[in-house]
Amino acid sequence: MSNSPLTPGIVAGRLPPEAYAHNFGDHEPPFDRHEARVAADRCYFCHDAPCITACPTSIDIPLFIRQIATGTPEAAATTIWSQNILGGICARVCPTETLCEEACVREAAEGKPVEIGRLQRYATDVAMGKGMHPFTRAAATGKRVVVVGAGPAGLACAHRLAMHGHDVVVLERRAKAGGLNEYGIASYKATGGFAQREVDWLLQIGGIEIRNGVELGRDVTLAALEAEYDAVFLGIGLAGMNALRAVGEDLAGVRDAVDFIAELRQTEDLSRLAVGRDVVVIGGGMTAVDAAVQAKLLGAENVTIVYRRGQEKMSASGYEQDHAAQAGVRIIHNAAPVRVLGNGSAEAVEFAYTSDGPNGLVLSSETFTLKADQVFKAIGQTLTGAPEGLAVAGGKLAGPSGKVWVGGDCAAGGEDLTVTAVAEGRDAAEAIHTILLAG
Repeated sequence: MSNSPLTPGIVAGRLPPEAYAHNFGDHEPPFDRHEARVAADRCYFCHDAPCITACPTSIDIPLFIRQIATGTPEAAATTIWSQNILGGICARVCPTETLCEEACVREAAEGKPVEIGRLQRYATDVAMGKGMHPFTRAAATGKRVVVVGAGPAGLACAHRLAMHGHDVVVLERRAKAGGLNEYGIASYKATGGFAQREVDWLLQIGGIEIRNGVELGRDVTLAALEAEYDAVFLGIGLAGMNALRAVGEDLAGVRDAVDFIAELRQTEDLSRLAVGRDVVVIGGGMTAVDAAVQAKLLGAENVTIVYRRGQEKMSASGYEQDHAAQAGVRIIHNAAPVRVLGNGSAEAVEFAYTSDGPNGLVLSSETFTLKADQVFKAIGQTLTGAPEGLAVAGGKLAGPSGKVWVGGDCAAGGEDLTVTAVAEGRDAAEAIHTILLAG
């Protein structure tokens, strides 16, 4: 967001130039070879490993850790990629503390799990660094599949279909492939353009064509795709944003957190990215944390996350909440926005204290006000433009239906996680492959 007369407190260059590189460097440095071997040696290599069950993509975690322990990280990467072709980014962004690492026997016994996420990153980084892509295409089947959306679900689906010998066309509305991996996560989690490097690496399988700037409903219809292709996979994500439903949310300085994160991810010179002095983020999920921490790293003096329910209801993990606190972000629970105050631009936000009653959330008459020249809304995303003819359940697409499969954040059921999207895209590809062969 550029500075303007309506947003006097939102400016660029709050920090010395050298501070940006430091603040947005890799927040969790990768293992070196020795560190990886030491970390791998902590694994019990359980036979009925609970960490496998806790992983949405069912990676054989004890096997890949044993392969690291025996000095073969390339084999470990192959084990990971056979289940999760986006294992590199997942190692960086997965909430492992609530998935595989929470289920780790070491966590139950000692309160300190095997560092599965960092070990997964080590293996995939080593193999990618050597230009290794361990999969080859099967003989061409002559079948053509279109994938709508080049996010984690779409890319995972496309790769598995291409590996089976099908020709895949991926339609992506944005200028780059990657979806939320490219546009929606904190910059310090995937440094050095990793999201795009992983896309380029994935495309080495061959048989995948990505067409950017093509949007379903605007440039092409679902009916036309069904007529042209043998199967359709929809991984269109959630492009809509929930409204704050508070007076003043249209004031200058109020914007969606996902737009701020996307802008930050695509900005080459962070010293030119404007940020407020007093920032308030409304929401309780990962997007809220990512926006708040990055606002602080850009030089905002005061950053506060305000969530309408209790801490136990926040979808951001405890690890991420602690990370925000360590970065200097204040978190307030049980408060909901009533109105944004200001004359043309945001100056403050008034909140009412809340409580969870038998009939849902109840706002009390007691209020407080936080100074804010910039307000980020991180209160959830919604499905927009549901294709005609597809069922919608709980505000998301239900499928499959005929020649159409769905997966990722736009699909009903499952958690809105990168790793879950990968699993759904992979599984849809296998189902499509089975049907195409039978036909």
